[in-house]
Amino acid sequence: MTGYTGNEFDGVQIDNSSELAGVPDAFQRLWTPHRLVYIQDGQQPHADDCPFCLAPSMTDEKALIVALGKHAFVLLNLFPYNSGHLLICPYRHIATYDQATAEEISEIGSLTQIAMRVLKETSHCDGFNIGMNQGRIAGAGIAEHLHQHIVPRWALDANFFPIIAQTKAVPRLLGEVRREVAEAWPVADN
Repeated sequence: MTGYTGNEFDGVQIDNSSELAGVPDAFQRLWTPHRLVYIQDGQQPHADDCPFCLAPSMTDEKALIVALGKHAFVLLNLFPYNSGHLLICPYRHIATYDQATAEEISEIGSLTQIAMRVLKETSHCDGFNIGMNQGRIAGAGIAEHLHQHIVPRWALDANFFPIIAQTKAVPRLLGEVRREVAEAWPVADN
């Protein structure tokens, strides 16, 4: 593989980027060669190994499921951006939102609202990032199975760890958060 490694580029020692060809611009650069795996082939699981298809057949604790609906379910993200990072997935193995039925869309919306209320109650968060990455090119970690992210946010939840140390500080254990959210989930709505 060629490219940037440490202070070498294609085997040539580079001590100062001004030695390279190019026109300076106003952009800062954050070099993250460890993320190359997300760009290249091989990151997507085989259809038989889809974690979102397998999750409902496991125990809620093992799959990190917090609520089951008729057309979709809610589980914690195994690799959370923040404590309480939830995913809402339809049971059907579909890749994009336009393939979802009206019933699936309605339930995903309803589960999103409930998740927001439960996370406000349990984590006292200040806001949310909610979204879907559609397809590999858009950054979907599991591109072949539709899922929506609900990430609770707090006024002071960002720090230097992800940039400097390539580390995300998540202050609570997944099992603890799953249990708390599942216990606070309204029984009549799931």
